[in-house]
Amino acid sequence: MFINILFTICLYLRNFTSIFLAFKKVAKKKMIKKFIPRDISWLSFNGRVLQEAADNTVPLSERIKFLGIFSNNMDEFFRVRVAGLKRALAFNQKEAKEIFYETPQSILDELYERIIKQQDKFDETWREVQVEMAKQKVYIKSFADLNPQQQRFVKHYYEDEVESNVIPLMLDDMRPIPYLRDKSLYLGIAMRKRDWEYETKYALIEVPTQGNGRFILLPAPKGEKHVILLEDIIKFNLPYIFSFFGFDTFEAHAFKITKDAEFDIDNDINTTLVEKITKGVKNRRKGKPTRFVFDKEMDSSLVEFLIKKLNLSKKDSIIPGQKIHNFKHFMDFPKVFKTEEKAKERIPFYHPDFDGKQRISDVLIKKDVLLSFPYHSFVPMIDLLRESAMDPDVKSIHIAIYRMAENSKIANALVNAARNGKEVVVMLELRARFDEEHNLDWKERFEMEGITVLLGIPDKKVHAKLCIIKKRIENKTVQYGFVSTGNINEKTAKFYGDYCLMTSNRTIMADINKVFAALKKPKVDLALTLANCKNLMVCPTSMRNAIVAYIDKEIAEAKAGKKAHIIVKINSLSDKHLIRKLYEAALVGVKVELIVRGIYCAVNDKKFKQPLKAISIVDEYLEHARVMYFYAAGKEHVYISSADWMPRNLDHRIEAAVRIINKKIKTELIDMLHIQLKDNVKARILNNELDNAYVESGKKDIRSQVELHRYLKGKTL
Repeated sequence: MFINILFTICLYLRNFTSIFLAFKKVAKKKMIKKFIPRDISWLSFNGRVLQEAADNTVPLSERIKFLGIFSNNMDEFFRVRVAGLKRALAFNQKEAKEIFYETPQSILDELYERIIKQQDKFDETWREVQVEMAKQKVYIKSFADLNPQQQRFVKHYYEDEVESNVIPLMLDDMRPIPYLRDKSLYLGIAMRKRDWEYETKYALIEVPTQGNGRFILLPAPKGEKHVILLEDIIKFNLPYIFSFFGFDTFEAHAFKITKDAEFDIDNDINTTLVEKITKGVKNRRKGKPTRFVFDKEMDSSLVEFLIKKLNLSKKDSIIPGQKIHNFKHFMDFPKVFKTEEKAKERIPFYHPDFDGKQRISDVLIKKDVLLSFPYHSFVPMIDLLRESAMDPDVKSIHIAIYRMAENSKIANALVNAARNGKEVVVMLELRARFDEEHNLDWKERFEMEGITVLLGIPDKKVHAKLCIIKKRIENKTVQYGFVSTGNINEKTAKFYGDYCLMTSNRTIMADINKVFAALKKPKVDLALTLANCKNLMVCPTSMRNAIVAYIDKEIAEAKAGKKAHIIVKINSLSDKHLIRKLYEAALVGVKVELIVRGIYCAVNDKKFKQPLKAISIVDEYLEHARVMYFYAAGKEHVYISSADWMPRNLDHRIEAAVRIINKKIKTELIDMLHIQLKDNVKARILNNELDNAYVESGKKDIRSQVELHRYLKGKTL
C-alpha cells in the first residue's frame, strides 16, 4: 500500500517536473520567437523620416527634402518588399511565415492600414509646409492660377523646351494600353466636345521630367517666388496639343504606377553574368504593377479603364491621392527660400593628419587614420588613388566597389592609374540594386582602359568596401589601403554617416589580400581561402560565428557576475539567430545598447534582466556606419563593418568587418558611440509598440550629429 502511494507520488512528481520543464521550454521558446516583421518595422522607419518633415524646427528646404525622401522610400518599398510579399502568396504559407515572421497576407493587410495613415499624415504635412512657404512668399502655382504674363511665359516655354519631348497617346478599348514605365509620371486626360452628350475620349501623356526637370520658375512680382510644376505647363497647353481634334473641355490628372523591381537570374550555364543582368534589367521594365496611385479628382471612368487595362484587382494597391505624385523630385526642389549660411556644424573639414604637407600614402605608412564622414572631407580618399595613379613606385591597386557617383572621381583615378601602367583590379558588383545599368557601363569603360574587372562569386553579392595598394620601395613591397563601412562615393559621402579606416597594418593587408584572392577564383572554397583572417571578420564564412562567440563571452561574464556590455550600431537588425543571442544576453543581464537606423525586428520582454536599449537617429545626415563594441572583460574590442545584421548580409554577401587595433582610434569610436547613445533631440525609442517616441530630453539638449562635428573638430584645434 505504502509502496503504491509512494510510486504514485513519484509518478506525479515526475509528471509535474516534466510538465514544468516542458512549460518552461515552451515559455522560453515563445519568448525567443517574438519578432517584429521586417516590413512592418521598415514602415516605422519611414514614419521617422516623415516625422522630420513634420518637425517645424527643421529648415523649410529640409522639410521638403524629407517629404521627397519619404516618397522615394515608399516607391522602392513597393517595388521590392510589397512585390516580394505578393509573390510569396503563391508559396507554402508555413514556410513563408518562417521567412517573413508572419503570413504574407497578414503582413500585407497591416501594411496597407499603416500606409493609408502615413499617407494622410504626409498630406497634412505638405499642407502645413505650403503655409510656411507662403510666409516666405514662395508659391506653387497651378495652371489655372496664372496671370497673363505667366500664361504667355508658359505657352512659349512649352513650345521652346517641352513640346519635342511630349508624345500624346490616345486610349480606347480596342487597343492594349501603351507600355507604362515605372518611376515615370503620367497625365490621364479626359476630353469632350460640346456636341457629344455622352462620349468622352481619353489620352495619356508621360511628363518628361528627365529631359525638362520638374520645377520651372515663373515671372513673379518683386519679393515673391512662383514655381510651376512641369505637368501644369502641359495641362495649360492641352488645347494647343490636341487642337486638331476640336475638343472643348479637358480634364487632366496625374497618376503613376509602381512595378515589381526584382528579377531572377537564371542558371543557364551558357549565359554570362553580364548577359543575365542585362536581360534582368530589361525584364524589370515588364514587372507586374504593385501600386497604382492617382489624383482622386481624376475622371472615374478613366480610373476604371486604367485599372482594367493594367490588370489590377482589389487585392492590388489602388490608392486615390492628392494632385501631386512622384514627390521624390522634391528632394531637388529649387533653392528659392531665404538663404541661410550653412552652419559651421555642417561644413566638412580635413582630418588633422592630412594637412597637405605630406602625401596620403606617406601618412598611412606611418599610422592608421579614421575618416568619419560627412564630418571629414572625402578628398583624401580621392587623393590616395590620384597619388597612386601617378606614383612610379606603385605597382598595383585592388579595390572593391559597390556604388559609384555619376561622374566618379574615384573611377577616373583608377582609369588614369591603368593608363600609367599600373595593374588595376576592380571588384565591381553588377547586382547592386537599381545601379545595375550604371555599373555595366563602368565595366565596359574599365575594360576598354585595360582594367581587370572582377564580377564576384555566383549567388553572393560583394558588399565589402576594400582597397589595397602595393608599391616597391628599395626592393621592398609596401602595402596600404582602407576598409570602409560605406560606398566609395564622393557624392553620398557628403550626407552619409560612415567610417573609413585607412591603414598599412600588415595583418589587415594580409586579410584583404585573402579576400581578393577569393574573388579572383570564385570557384575555390571560400572558407578555405579566407581561413585564418586575423583582423577581418568576413561574410559568409566567419562573421556570424565570430559575433556569436563575442556575445557568448559577454553572456558568460554576466553569469559570473562581471561587467558585460555590447553596443551595436547598424542600419538594420532582422537576423533571427543574432536577435535570439541578444535575447539570451538580456536574460542574464548583459547591457545591450543598439543604434539602429532602419529595420529593427527585436522586442523587449519582461523576463529580460537587462532590457534592450534601442534607439534610431534620423537627422540631416543618413546614419549608415556599422560599428560593433564588446567589453570583452575590459579589452574592449571594436569593429567597423560593411554588414548589417540581416540574413542577406551575413549569409549571402561578401562583407568585411575590421578590428580596430589603434588605441586612439578605438577610443574615438567608443566616444562617438556614447555621444549617439546620449542623443535626446533626434533619437527615437525603438520599442514593441513602434510608436517612434522621441527620447526624453534632459537638462541639456544633445543632438548627436552636431556634437560629433564638435567632437571631431576639437581634435583638429
